[in-house]
Amino acid sequence: MTDLLRRIEDIVAPTIVGMGYELVRVHLSRGGTLQVMIEPADGRPMDVEDCANVSRALSAVLDVEDPITSAYTLEVSSPGIDRPLTRAKDYARWTGHMARLETAEPVEGRRRFKGTLLGLEDGIVKLRLEDGQETGVPLSAVSRAKLEMTDALIEEHRLAHQGTGQAH
Repeated sequence: MTDLLRRIEDIVAPTIVGMGYELVRVHLSRGGTLQVMIEPADGRPMDVEDCANVSRALSAVLDVEDPITSAYTLEVSSPGIDRPLTRAKDYARWTGHMARLETAEPVEGRRRFKGTLLGLEDGIVKLRLEDGQETGVPLSAVSRAKLEMTDALIEEHRLAHQGTGQAH
């Protein structure tokens, strides 16, 4: 994560938390889109109005702090079903689901891993790879991670949101 993204996180996090959400990720694309990914702290489903409310609040805060010198577009979104895994607690929460991980430097001779999450233990992401072998990837080495869309993940999402009429 760059210093700019850390600074943006420091600027937006208090507002997000104060509004009852958790910050999942901040990403600035080459095209100039600042994506702020959030989810309700209480676990309830997100809707478009949640994103709009947070977007309005963050626009005001970012206008005052002005951390980005060039023009950009603010996008506030939910993580979605095949969400990125950005926090240590994500690896525990999504244990049992399929995930893809990438590392900046090779770990055990490879930079890409795909398998079932077995959790996080002492800073090591545990995975059961597609060939059945178990491996550990230091969380500090993970540069990108996300859940894979599977029937089990879709079903869990459906059951969690059943009766709400809402989806991510």
